[in-house]
Amino acid sequence: MRVVSYNIHAGIGSDGVFDLDRQAAVLRALRADVIGLQEVDVRWGDRSRWLDTAHELGRRLGMRVSFAPIYRIGGREFGVAVLSGHPVLAAENHRITRLSTQTADSAPAPTPAPAPGFGEVALRVRGAPLRVYVTHLDHRADPSVRATQVAEMRQIMRRGSGPKVLLGDLNAPPSASELAPLWRDMTDADPRASTYPARKPVKRIDYIAVSAGVDVRGAHVAETLASDHRPVVADLRLRR
Repeated sequence: MRVVSYNIHAGIGSDGVFDLDRQAAVLRALRADVIGLQEVDVRWGDRSRWLDTAHELGRRLGMRVSFAPIYRIGGREFGVAVLSGHPVLAAENHRITRLSTQTADSAPAPTPAPAPGFGEVALRVRGAPLRVYVTHLDHRADPSVRATQVAEMRQIMRRGSGPKVLLGDLNAPPSASELAPLWRDMTDADPRASTYPARKPVKRIDYIAVSAGVDVRGAHVAETLASDHRPVVADLRLRR
């Protein structure tokens, strides 16, 4: 099976232009079975034309959609999503610690608190079970929130049985100390190429990671300017 992790920047390319058709074309060309998306708008605002970008991409690609909002403000939502060409047996939106980016200027400074947006879907892939997780970790230079998020994600993923795949923008390089505990449980697919910024990538912060029971047959970073990140692609094999 082929999986992709892609921060779509709300549908906005490196040229600052919102173009969901462009992103759909990039993803279609990758011929993925499962796609993890970050920075997904669902009727969030003018920047994405008030569209449900998760389901719009799912419709264009003919894939099932599981959206996990991080923020929900009235009817506006922003979060992560899994698109799947395989049957979705169950889905859950887990809470992990976050430092909100949606606090009004007049409000007190935010403090880390549990919030949703760590998505999990249970799939059946040609008769075999697979759990797919999608995440977007804190972007700040201080790694403390990311370290807490990694610890909480590990606890959540340990509850699920069987093989697992984690797709996400972790906002840290592979050698970052806060990610080290994650590599005790998961194997980095390691495409050996940078993902951000898309125009001239200088760092790898976007990942596909797998648990025991999943073999990585190959991985690469796709060259595109349809977002400010480049997508990570991996070909996987589930052991039976």
